[in-house]
Amino acid sequence: MRVLRPFLASAALFGCTAATDAGQAPQSAARPFAVEEIAQFNEPWAMTFLPGGDLALITERRGTLRLWARGGRTVEVGGVPAVDYGGQGGLGDVVLHPEFASNSLIYLSFAEAGENGTRHAAVGVGRLINAAARRIDGFRVIWRQAPGFEGQGHYGHRLAFSPDGRHLFISSGERQQFNPAQDMNSSGGKVIRLNPDGSVPADNPFASRGGAAAQIWSLGHRNPLGLAFDAQGRLWEHEMGPRGGDELNLIQRGGNYGYVTVSNGDHYGGRDIPDHRPGDGFAPPKVTWTPVISPSSMIFYSGAMFPDWRGSALIGGLSGRALVRVTFDGDTAREAERFDMGQRIREVEQHEDGSVYVLEDMQRGSGGRLLRLVPAR
Repeated sequence: MRVLRPFLASAALFGCTAATDAGQAPQSAARPFAVEEIAQFNEPWAMTFLPGGDLALITERRGTLRLWARGGRTVEVGGVPAVDYGGQGGLGDVVLHPEFASNSLIYLSFAEAGENGTRHAAVGVGRLINAAARRIDGFRVIWRQAPGFEGQGHYGHRLAFSPDGRHLFISSGERQQFNPAQDMNSSGGKVIRLNPDGSVPADNPFASRGGAAAQIWSLGHRNPLGLAFDAQGRLWEHEMGPRGGDELNLIQRGGNYGYVTVSNGDHYGGRDIPDHRPGDGFAPPKVTWTPVISPSSMIFYSGAMFPDWRGSALIGGLSGRALVRVTFDGDTAREAERFDMGQRIREVEQHEDGSVYVLEDMQRGSGGRLLRLVPAR
C-alpha cells in the first residue's frame, strides 16, 4: 500500500449557488485527505462492498467481475454474462440485493448485443456462490432497454435500491439518439423503477399504459451516470449534458427533466437548445455545470472519518478529474468543494469504516487504480 501525502494547493473553497455558469472553472480546494493506492484494475467501472467490508466486487468494462480482498488479493468471478464491449459499452454497475446476507443475490448492468446491429443496456441478477466458489449461479436478465439502438454510447445503467429495499431503480441513457428521452414508447433517456424480480410495480406513474411506459419513473434524461438516495429517502440523479449543462436532479415520480427539448447546454455542433426556464413545464436541475465535470458516479456520505462531509453528495468527475462535494439545504443544492484528483474518477464508494474509495477511469491517461481516501495526517 502506497500513501500519497495530502495535496495542499492554495485554492479557496469554491461555493456555487443553484448553478455554475459558463466561464472560469472553479479552483480546487485543499484536500483534507491522504490517498492510499490500493490496487490496479483494467478499465474498472463500478464497485460494491460485501457485508463486513473485507471484500468488494469490482466490474471491469471488458466483461470481468473481480472479487477484491482488503488484504490485496484479487480473483475473477465466473458466471458473468457476455457483454458487448466497445465505445462506452461493456460491464457496468454492480449492487447487492438489500437482503444479500440471506439470499446472496447480486445485480449487474451491462451492454448487450441485439438484433440487426443494435445494442441495449441490460440488467440481470444471480446468486453469488460464497466467496470461495467465486462464481454467479443462475444469472438471468430481468430488464432490457427497449428498443435497441445502434451505436455504443450513453447506456447509463446505474443501479440503486430504494431505502426500503422494495424497488430497483435503473438509469437508462438516450443512447445519443436525442428523441428517445421524450418518447414514452422507449425506455431510453429515463429512470426506470422495477420490483427486484424485474416485474413492473402497479403504482408506477405510467403503469396503465403498458409496454416501456409502464417501467418509467421519470423521463427527459440524457446520459444519467449517477443514481443515489439521500438520508431522507429522496432519489437524486446526475447526468452528462451535451456541450455544457451537466445536471444534478432531484427525481420526482413522473417528472420530466426536459432533454432534448431544454438543456443548459447546446448540441456539439453548436446548435442551440433552449435553457431551462421557469414555467417551461419541465423539472429544473438543482445544480448545473458549465464548464462540465462529466459526472460519473455519486454517493451520499454518512461516515465518521469525515464529519464535515456527512449528508453531502460525493460525485466523481471524468473530464473534471475531480471529486466534487455537493451540500444540500432542503431541496436546494450547491457545489461546496472540488478536489483535484489528477485523474478521471469513474466510481465513488463509502466503506463501513467511513473511508472513501474511488476508482480511476482507464482512459486519457488515467490509470485504473483503486484509491482509499482517509483523513490527512
